[in-house]
Formats: sequence, C-alpha cells, structure tokens
Amino acid sequence: RRELAPAVQPVVPDGLDVCGLPTAELKAAYALATASPLFTKEMVKRAAAALNEPSDAGHDCIAQLYVVEDEDASRGYGSNNWTIAPSKTTTGRPILANDPHRAHGAPSLRYISHLVTPDFDVIGAGEPFLPGISIGHNGTIAFGLTRFYMDQEDLYVETLDIAHSDQVLYDGRYEPMTTLRETIEVKGEAPRTVTIQYTRHGPVLFSDPQHFRAYALRAAWLEPGMAPYFGSTDYMRAKNWDQFIAAMNRWGAPGENQVYADKFGNIGWIPGGLTPIRPNWDGLLPVPGDGRYEWSGFRNIDELPSAFNPASGYVVTANENNIPPDHPAANKGVGYEWSDAARALRLKAIFAAKSRFSLEDSERMQTDTTSTHAQRMAVVLRTVKTDDARVAKAIALLASWDGNESRDSAAGALFEVWFSKHLRTAVLRSALGDAGAKLAVPGDSTRVLMLIENPSIGPVTLADRDAVIVASMRAAQDEIGAKLGNDMSTWTWGTLHHAVFEHPLRAVADDATRARLNVDAGAIGGSAFTPMATTFRTTDFGLIAGASFRMVLDVGNWDASRAVNTPGQSGNPASPHYRDLAPLWAAGKYFPLLYSRRAVERATESRLILDPTR
Repeated sequence: RRELAPAVQPVVPDGLDVCGLPTAELKAAYALATASPLFTKEMVKRAAAALNEPSDAGHDCIAQLYVVEDEDASRGYGSNNWTIAPSKTTTGRPILANDPHRAHGAPSLRYISHLVTPDFDVIGAGEPFLPGISIGHNGTIAFGLTRFYMDQEDLYVETLDIAHSDQVLYDGRYEPMTTLRETIEVKGEAPRTVTIQYTRHGPVLFSDPQHFRAYALRAAWLEPGMAPYFGSTDYMRAKNWDQFIAAMNRWGAPGENQVYADKFGNIGWIPGGLTPIRPNWDGLLPVPGDGRYEWSGFRNIDELPSAFNPASGYVVTANENNIPPDHPAANKGVGYEWSDAARALRLKAIFAAKSRFSLEDSERMQTDTTSTHAQRMAVVLRTVKTDDARVAKAIALLASWDGNESRDSAAGALFEVWFSKHLRTAVLRSALGDAGAKLAVPGDSTRVLMLIENPSIGPVTLADRDAVIVASMRAAQDEIGAKLGNDMSTWTWGTLHHAVFEHPLRAVADDATRARLNVDAGAIGGSAFTPMATTFRTTDFGLIAGASFRMVLDVGNWDASRAVNTPGQSGNPASPHYRDLAPLWAAGKYFPLLYSRRAVERATESRLILDPTR
C-alpha cells in the first residue's frame, strides 16, 4: 500500500474476517472495470482466467485488503496546476496554468472547445463524452483542476441468507437485493443474459454464495446527480469567486483541486467533491454491511481548506496531501492516500526561487524534467563505496548529477531503469521480504526513499543498504547495456523512453493500419515524479500516462494564452489533425489559445456549418 498521510494505523472493523476475502476475484473485477479498451480475444481469455487465480497465501492479509481497497490505480499519474497573483507576474495580470495527467492513447482524451451562446463564452478542454469545459476560462474567470484524493468509496462485505442467496443481512434482518437482468447481443452467437445485483450500499462486484458473502461498492459518485465532471457546467458560467465556490459546493466527483483567477486580479484555490462522513471507521479497509458502518451524510465544502488571494502570491497543487496539518479537516478522514509529493516539492522549489514569473516560466515548469527523487538519491550515493569499478562509475555519474531527466541524459536513463525497476523491488524485498516486494506499487517511492535515507528505521543496516544499492545498480547497468551497449556516455533516456499513443484497435489491425492508428511522438524525458509527468511501463519504458493537455492563461489578456492537446484534435486517423499536435507536445511547445472573435476569425482554417433547416 501507499504511505498514509496523515499517518494512521488502520483499524480492522469489528466483524471483518481480514483473511477471508476473495482478494483475487475482487482485484479482477476492479481490473476489468478500469481497463483501457483493447479489442482482442486474448484480453477476454486473460480476464476470464484471472477470475480463477488463487491469491498468494504468503501475503499478509491486511496488505491484501489494501490492494482491494486502493480503488484508484491512476494515482500514479496525477496533474499539476497553479495560479499566480499579479504582484508576482511579469504581465501585471494573474497567470493560471494546468496540465492534467491521464492515461495516454489515440484518439485524444481531451478535446479543446470554444462554446459561444447568448449566455456565456467559454473556451478550454473537456472530454468528448462529458458535458462542459472543465479546464479553461469564460472571459472573466479562469479555472484548472488536479485530483484531490478524498476517499469517496467503501467496500461492503454483505452476509447472504443461507436459504435465499438474493437476500443480505442488514440491521438484524434479511432484505432482498435488487436484481436486474440485461440481454446483450453478441455477434456470431446467441444473445447472453447477465444478472446484475445491488444491495442498499451499491452494485455487487462479486457474489460468493458458497461462503454466504457478497461484496458491494458504495461510492459517492454513484449518488444522484454525481456524473463525473458534470459540475463544470455550473462553474464555467461563474463570474466571480463567490459564484465559483457556490458551484464547487455542488461539485460531486471526482475529488478535485480547483485553482481560480479572474480578470480583476484575484486568485484562489478550493477543493471539491462529495465527501462521506464515516462516524466510526477510517475507510481504509472493507466493512461488514450489516448496518454498523454507514455513512452519516456528506461534508460541507466549508469544512475543507481553501485560499483566496493568499499572502504567498501563488497557489500550486500536484495531487499531494495539501490539507494543512493544523486545519480541522486534517483529522476528519477526508483522505489518506495521495500521490507522491515529488512533483509538488519541485514546483514549490521553483516558486520559492523566483520573485516574478512570465508565461514562458509556466511553460518551462509544465515541461520541467527535474526529479527530486534523483536529487535525494544523489546525496545518498556520495557515501556509497564499492570495489566494482563499473558500478563505481555509475554511482559517480548519478552522485554528481543535477537530477534533470532530459531525453538526452545518460544519467536519466541509468537512474530511471535503476530506481524504478531494480532498486525499489530490491529495497522492499530487503526490508519486508518477498511478500513486500510483490506488493510494490508506483506510489511507494516515498517509502523506498525513506528506507534508503534512514536504513535504521527498518530491518536494514547501512551495510545491507549499500549492498542492495550496488547489486541493483549492477543489474540496471546489465539491462541497459544489453539494449544500448556498455558505453554509458552513449546512453540517452529518450532512446529507451518513447511516447507512443496507442489506439484500442491496434491489436486487431494489420501493420499498415496500426501505423495509421498509433501515434509515435518519439523520444521523451521525465518520469512519473517530475513536473512533466511521463509515467512508463517498466517492461519497455514506453509512455503510458502524462499531460493530456497543457494550458497557460494570461488572465485578462486572453488572446495571449497558450495551449496544446495531444496527439491531435481529430479522432479520424485520416485527418491531418489526428496527430499534428504530438510533435509540439513532445517538444514542450504550445499554440495560441485565441479567444476574441476577431483573433479567431483571423486564424480560421475551415468552417463546418450544421444547419438543421436544410
């Protein structure tokens, strides 16, 4: 599991059998529900097989529960946003910047739109299947979001009636589940009928009549009116801070940090989301569904922290735990599992080092590839000694490095292959055994750094730590050497780390069609823990997530604003606009986000007129 912030020791709810959960089945259900679409028969076969895989008996039961309860695997992705007051900008106006990070693919996840009606004039990005514009401005106020990881879900363990498997125990009596049957047409065979069941807590993810248990999910985003991002249709029409926070009080899901700026010179930050009140448990483990563990409503947004024209002159968020420790909300169980703070620490260090910021500064910050993890590890490596000359050379390279994981960096290639693939697993195995290594997740880098910097806090001595560093460094060098040769001076991170936006139909297409569907943006720098987040697979270091859209707004001088989408605006592979933005995005470049009618008319390439009267 991830490090918890604030630190808390999870309490096993009374009546929960922590070793009796069908962990593999629940994980498989979650994986199927959250998997990216990929049209292959093999995917279906693997998914079916996963339902029959036994869980690893050697794993600690509570650790398994954490895997089940850690409902948002995308926390390794994250986003950045900030807003800067006029007193700290070179323009004398606020600047608002946002680069939301998501899983990559083709066509583009985001769509840039400019919606003009008699009532509003709003421009920015949303998602094609969701209403409204969630990131942008309306000519008066600007807004941008990152995920705020409040805990909006609970897994309920329901007890089935021995005589009636469609009834569950609640408050001393058995009540019927709601059962729906859907018919699904399947090409080439007879239609299939599927049964969907709901308890009072929500949909049943897995039913186990043999053991008289069912597992239901209660989620704030399943409450009425909580369609994801639907709240953007409300705040995108706001004209001042008061109207904006009123709209955010009606925001439901997902939990978000919203930064704000307006043409009058104000800036602000406010998190929003439907936040459950758990009166007698922490929400970190599943709970019995017998009525003892029920939400007692939702928190008002006034209970969460916020800022309006802060004395610092700026606000920056990057999915870290940004609830001030002295704020009352810090002890209300709003959330415990946040993204790694590395991006936030780097961005805050940049803000602390300068007094004024330009639009170009925000662009550079969004594409910054400096890793605070690498900088911290460089300090440790300066004390590590080895008789292995090849490893000593690698350690010296990283120990003298500034941590900039540019695509041309040899040190960047060495560090990421070593730290992300070899060191993390080796450290967790040394500290926690084989079971600990198996539980490694992308968000555990903070734990790895903690164990490396303070080996005395775990069952790892200083000598053991250095031995782990040397052995894992040797393994990383062997892996890179097999791919790029043994001369470290010729290595580059971008040779390994490529940005390919993959289409869901790629697996069933021939080579020529696949080349048209996928978009190869080429070599790229960064990692999941740099401001320019570029999360990758450790199997081949290919990009899987990062900035889906970048925006830097000159608030009040709107035509000077800049943006870039990726890989393109069009969903049609035959269109020139299907992939034309990928090179700009990969190079950290932008185009003008024109807003005024005159500027838009001047830059218009083509018009599509939809006239229902013809």
